[in-house]
Amino acid sequence: MTNIEVIGLGALNMDHIYRVERILEDGEAVVDDAQSFAGGSAANTIYGLAKLGVNTGFAGVVGNDAKGELMLRDFGKVGVDASQIRLKHGAKTGSVLCLSDSSGRRSLYIMPSANSLLAMDALDLDYINQAKMLHVSSFVDDRQFKVLLKLMDKLDPSVKLSFAPGALYADKGLGILAPILARTYALFINEGEIKQLTGRGFAAGAENCLKQGCQIVIVTLGEGTSYKTVMATSYIRDSENEYMVEPVIKAKVIDSTGAGDAFAAGFIYGLLKGKELEECGRLGNITAQFSISKIGARQGLPTLTELSRRYRELYDEPL
Repeated sequence: MTNIEVIGLGALNMDHIYRVERILEDGEAVVDDAQSFAGGSAANTIYGLAKLGVNTGFAGVVGNDAKGELMLRDFGKVGVDASQIRLKHGAKTGSVLCLSDSSGRRSLYIMPSANSLLAMDALDLDYINQAKMLHVSSFVDDRQFKVLLKLMDKLDPSVKLSFAPGALYADKGLGILAPILARTYALFINEGEIKQLTGRGFAAGAENCLKQGCQIVIVTLGEGTSYKTVMATSYIRDSENEYMVEPVIKAKVIDSTGAGDAFAAGFIYGLLKGKELEECGRLGNITAQFSISKIGARQGLPTLTELSRRYRELYDEPL
């Protein structure tokens, strides 16, 4: 394909989600429900973009098993090009055990499996370099982190890098992530992760990331954080301005799995359409609100019609 706008690169996991009364440090709690879904951070964002009508593709590794086949079928539902997903015989597809409670708290336990088999020679650089944007998320194994570092040197200057480090990579710190951050166009990170990454609050931390070379830093703030007398659900910073995106409605949280991935999908959609950063943030918030309304990272993601309708309802203007 030559018309792909956004390619994703990251772990591909089956999410086994257990909805529980509360997340425990020790003790016992009741499981209210248990379901399994296709997942993976960058994969969820790519799925969300495809559902919004964006031409997308994905590069990664799954096992040649039932879970891997489900991953490919799930991408096929929304038209994601999966030609660069490698099937490894004898390997198991990655999986995540997710405990999720009604307050939106989560606890994740990752078994990377086939994801740890991704190697540089499995990546088609011509395929990746034909895209407008590459959206990258984390892997568990350090070998795949080294693959990402090598990729930074081989990425065409025309390809904008979108990076969602998650807690695993945020914990590495600014120094280790510097080669990726220096190449990053849009950094997607939550309030806890930017504290991990920089040791500072989200506003000062965003400034630190800009100094590392990021062009736009987007910090999601959960249900909302007060900043400069404004209650914001996301904070956006570039070299000249900062934006606080305010909550318009309070959405009921059914399951927060993949909410940040959904936010990234809405925000990137706005970037692709040439929207201003504040409007991109609004689109991210709305997409995340759709996501948390159902169990699983992808089940609630909106179509473009649904996103446009909600945007008009909330802001009284067309998307």
